[in-house]
Amino acid sequence: MAIGRGRFSRRSSSSSYMPTVSMVIFIGLCFLGLWMLSSSTIPRRTTRTSNSGFIHSEHQQRGHSAFDDSPGDLPDDAITNHGDKSKASMGTTHYDEKLQEEKQQSVLLLPGRRSDPNPNTGTEGNVEGEIQQQEKSIVEDSNKNYEKDQSSTSSIEDNPQAQETNRNSVEDVQQTKQGIQEESNENQQQSHEAEEATTENQDVASSQTSIETEDTQVAREEERKGSQDEHQRIAEMERERIRKQNLQEQNSEAANNEGDENHGDNKSEIREVTTEETQHQDEQGSSESQRTEDEHPLHNEQGETTSASAENQESQQQQSESSGITESQHIHNQESNPAENQESQQQQNEGENTATETENQETQQHSEDNNPSFENQEAAPNDNLEEPRQGETESETGTKQENNEEDIKHEEMVGSKMGIPKESKESKQEWSTQAAQSENEKERRKEEQEVPSESDSAESSESEGKVNRGDGYTWQLCNVSAGADYIPCLDNQEALKHLHTTGHFEHRERHCPAEGPTCLVPLPEGYKRPIEWPSSRDKIWYHNVPHTKLAKVKGHQNWVKVMGEFLTFPGGGTQFIHGALHYVDFIQQAVPRIGWGKHTRVILDVGCGVASFGGYLFDRDVLAMSFAPKDEHEAQVQFALERGIPAISAVMGSQRLPFPSRVFDLIHCARCRVPWHIEGGRLLLELNRVLRPGGFFVWSATPVYQKLEEDVEIWDAMTSLTISMCWDLYTIKKDKLNSVAAAIYRKPISNECYNHRKHNNPPMCKLEDDPNAAWYVPLQSCMHKVPIGKSERGSKWPEDWPTRMEKAPYWLNSSQNGIYGNPAPEDFIADHRHWKEEVDKLYLNGLSINWSKVRNVMDMRAVYGGFAAALKDLKLWVMNVVNVDSPDTLPIIYERGFFGIYHDWCESFSTYPRTYDLLHADHLFSKLKKRCKVMPVVVEIDRIVRPSGHLIVRDDSSTVGEIENILKSLNWEIRYSISKDQEGILSAEKSYWRPESPSS
Repeated sequence: MAIGRGRFSRRSSSSSYMPTVSMVIFIGLCFLGLWMLSSSTIPRRTTRTSNSGFIHSEHQQRGHSAFDDSPGDLPDDAITNHGDKSKASMGTTHYDEKLQEEKQQSVLLLPGRRSDPNPNTGTEGNVEGEIQQQEKSIVEDSNKNYEKDQSSTSSIEDNPQAQETNRNSVEDVQQTKQGIQEESNENQQQSHEAEEATTENQDVASSQTSIETEDTQVAREEERKGSQDEHQRIAEMERERIRKQNLQEQNSEAANNEGDENHGDNKSEIREVTTEETQHQDEQGSSESQRTEDEHPLHNEQGETTSASAENQESQQQQSESSGITESQHIHNQESNPAENQESQQQQNEGENTATETENQETQQHSEDNNPSFENQEAAPNDNLEEPRQGETESETGTKQENNEEDIKHEEMVGSKMGIPKESKESKQEWSTQAAQSENEKERRKEEQEVPSESDSAESSESEGKVNRGDGYTWQLCNVSAGADYIPCLDNQEALKHLHTTGHFEHRERHCPAEGPTCLVPLPEGYKRPIEWPSSRDKIWYHNVPHTKLAKVKGHQNWVKVMGEFLTFPGGGTQFIHGALHYVDFIQQAVPRIGWGKHTRVILDVGCGVASFGGYLFDRDVLAMSFAPKDEHEAQVQFALERGIPAISAVMGSQRLPFPSRVFDLIHCARCRVPWHIEGGRLLLELNRVLRPGGFFVWSATPVYQKLEEDVEIWDAMTSLTISMCWDLYTIKKDKLNSVAAAIYRKPISNECYNHRKHNNPPMCKLEDDPNAAWYVPLQSCMHKVPIGKSERGSKWPEDWPTRMEKAPYWLNSSQNGIYGNPAPEDFIADHRHWKEEVDKLYLNGLSINWSKVRNVMDMRAVYGGFAAALKDLKLWVMNVVNVDSPDTLPIIYERGFFGIYHDWCESFSTYPRTYDLLHADHLFSKLKKRCKVMPVVVEIDRIVRPSGHLIVRDDSSTVGEIENILKSLNWEIRYSISKDQEGILSAEKSYWRPESPSS
C-alpha cells in the first residue's frame, strides 16, 4: 500500500510520518470504540459517538422495519401498541430510540430469556466491518496518491536534474510501503486480540447484567409492596372522607358540577385514571426513573435520558396490570413525551401524598395537549358503543369512589347500569333540529318579548292567594279569565290585543308569554278522578269538563249529551250520526287497499270535534292524531282527552302544523270547516306536505254530495285544485246509512305528473325550502317534489304494522351515526331493546304505578320512540315529543307506526289542564337548564298531569333532587326515588292539593 508524495513537497521525511500518525489515530479510535462497547452493561442496537468513523448511516437505520429483529419475550401489548401507533405519533428518530428502550425494558423484565443466544454478535460484527471498511478506505487513498506520484514521475523523466530527486523519492516510497505493510499486519493481529478481549468483557457484562437485574427486581418488589401499603392507607382515609361527605351533603353542589361535567363534556367518554391510581402510578414512575438514571446514565443525541424513559414505561406497564387500567389509557401513558411525563410526575411527588380529582384531570389534560394524536386514538370508542372496557378486572386497591367513577365512564359508552343511554355529541353534527330549520322562531320571540303577557300581569296582581310552603317556594292560583281551562300559549289575552289581523286565524295560534307562568291552575269544583278506558270513550264526569254548549248545539248529531252527572258520547258526528265505527268500515269498503291497522296505521283527523272517529279507530289498531282549535265549540279537544283519545289544540291558519313532512298514512276531514280551495289552496298544500306519497285524503263534506250553489262552486274549485296538485280522485263513495258521501284522493308517488303540467300552479317549492321545518314556519303556497331515490325517506311505503315498529326504517343509513354513537340502524335496534328491558324490569312493577289506570301518556323527550314501543301491549297511547333543539328523529317515530309533535319545553304545551295520566322525562331537565328555568317547566307539568297522575324523571342526581324538592313543595307524593352513579330516577304522584283561593 503506497502513499505518494505531492509534486511540490520538499520534505520527503515528513510524508513518511503522515500514514504512521493516521494509523496510530485509527488504532486509538478502534480501541476507544471497543472500550465503549465493553463498558456498557446493556447491549445496544446502534452505536452513537462523536467520531464519524463509527456512526452508522441514519438513513440506513431508518430503512429497517420496526420488527426486523426478534421481539423476544415482549408482552403482546408491547408489540402491538409500540409499533405502528408509535410511528404515527412521533418522529422516526424518536421511534428508533423507542425501540431501543423497549429492548432494554425486555432485558430488565425477562433476564436470560432473549431469543438470540448471543445478543452481542451483531455488535461485534458491525465493529469488525467498520475496521475493515476504514482500512480499505486508507488503502484506496494511498493508491490514488501513488498513481498521482507515478504520473508526476513520468512527466519529469526528461529533466536530468529531477531524476535524481525522483529516485530518492521512489526509494522513500518503497520504504514507506514496506513499513505500512508491516504496520497493517500488526494492526490485524491487534484487532483479533481486541475482538477476543471484547468477547470476554461482554460475557462478564452479561453476567453482571443478570445479577443487577435480580437485585433491581428485588428492590422494585420491596418498593411496590411499600407503595401498595401506603396506597391502601390513603384509600382508607379517602373512603372515610367520602362516606362522611355523602352523609352530610348527599346532593352537594360539587357533586352537581362533577355530574354535569361527566355527562356534558365530550372528553368524559375517555376513561380517566382515578385519584389513587394516578398517585400510585406517579410515585412508582418517578422513583423507578430516578433509580434508572443512577444505574444506566446513557443519553441520546437530544440529551434525554432514554434509559429512564424505559424504566418509566416499565413502571406504567406494571401499574396497568395491577390496577386494571384500560388499554387506551396504557397507550396514552407510553406514547406521551417521556421528559414531560417525568417532569409532571416529579412535580406531583413534591406535593402532598393525596391528589384531588381536579389535579388528576389537569395532569391528564396536560398530557393530552402534548400528544395530539391521543384524541384521535381515543375518539373511536365514542363512535362504537360495543368496545367498552371488556375483560377489565377491578382494581385491588380501588375504593367505592373509584368504582363509581369507572361505572360512569362505562355508562357513557354502553348505557348505564341504570339503563340510561347517553347521546353522542357527534350526532348533533349529523342530525338537523327544528330550531335550526325554523329560522322564523327567533324573530317571533323577539317581537313577543316586547308584549306583556296575561300571565305576567295576573301573577303581579294576585297576592291574596299566595301560599308560602316554608321551604323556599311560594305558590298561588292563576288569576286569568280562562280559569280551570287555562292554556298559557292560547289564552294570552295581552298578546292577542296586539295582533294586526285575524284573517288567517292568527288569534287561534300560539302566542306564548316570554317566560312560562309559575302560578297554579285551579281544579274545577267537584272534580273526580277520570273514568278508566274503555268506559271513558262513552262517558266522562260532567264536573271534570263542565261545559254544555256542545251538548246543546251538537246533541242531535250524537256528539255529546248530558246524562245526570255524566257527559255521554253516542259515537256520532256530523257525517256519521249512526256511529263512528260504521263510518270507519265504510271507508275501508270504499278503498280496500287502505287496510286499517296494517297498511294504514297513523292518520291525521282535521277538525276532529270530540274525536269519536279517532276513538273508534283504536278498535282497528289505528292511531289518529286529532286536532281542533280552541274556538266557540268550547272544550272539544278537552272532551277528547278526557275520554282517553289523542288530540291537541291547533288550527290551520298562517303557520305550518308542528309535524314533519310525508308522515301521515291518511288524512281525514269530515265537515271540518276548513276552506281548502281559497288562496290558491294554501291550506290543502299544507296537507300535501304532511301526507305520505301514495297516501289518501278522505274528504267527507256537503260539496261532495249536495247540489246547492255554494257546494257546487266549492266542488268545482276543489276539482281544479286537486288536478293541478296531481292528486288522483280515487273514488267517490256514498254512505246510504248516514246519507253522506266521501271523495277519496291519492297523492302521487312520482314526479311525472308535476313535470308534465301545462301550468306551474301551484308552483313547486324552491330547493332551499325545507319541507321538514315546521316550528313557527309560515305556510307556503307551493309543493315539494316526491322523493324517488331508493334511500330517500318517502320513496317507499313502510312495512305493515306491527312489523314496522321493530324494523329500522329503510332510509336510515349505516354510514350515519345514530343518536347514541352507533350506526343509525344499530342505534335504532339498541334503543328498542333498551326500553323494552327497562319497562319490563322497572317501570311495570318497580315504580308504584297502577298501569291499569294509565291511558294518556306523554314522552316529553322521545328519541326513536322506544318508550312508546315498549308500552305497545298496554291499553294506552303515547304522545312522543321531540324537542326543537334535539336531533330531528320525529320522522322515525312516525315511520315505525307511532305519532308525535315538535315542541319547545321552554314554552307551554298546546293542551288543556289535567289531560295526561303520566309524563315521562328522560334527561330533559338537565338539557333545558341551559336555555330556560326549570321551575316554569315543573309548573307546566303540574298543569298537564291529572290529580293521581304520575311523573317519571330520569336525569343526573342533582337535577332529580332539584325536581323532587319542587314536587314536594307542590304536595306531590314521591313514590320512588333512587340515585346511583350520579344518575337518579324519580316517580311521583300528583295530589289534589291547590293553594287556597282568594274567596275562601
